[in-house]
Amino acid sequence: MTTSGPGGTPGQPLGEVRFLTVAEVASVMRVSKMTVYRLVHAGTLPAVQVGRSFRIPENAVHEYLDSSYVQGMQAG
Repeated sequence: MTTSGPGGTPGQPLGEVRFLTVAEVASVMRVSKMTVYRLVHAGTLPAVQVGRSFRIPENAVHEYLDSSYVQGMQAG
């Protein structure tokens, strides 16, 4: 079985996708778990719901962070 959804490389087997818990994502991003839940519920950060828990593909976290960089103001 393969995946082409958010967080996985197209054609990447599901067994090779590494999923993180909300607590792990919060630790990586250095934010609260509530912030991660807000991102998931807003659809900004893709996740899989397993029972009452969410699992976020590690690639999705990296993609979110890469796309969230902002340019600093230039002195002038």
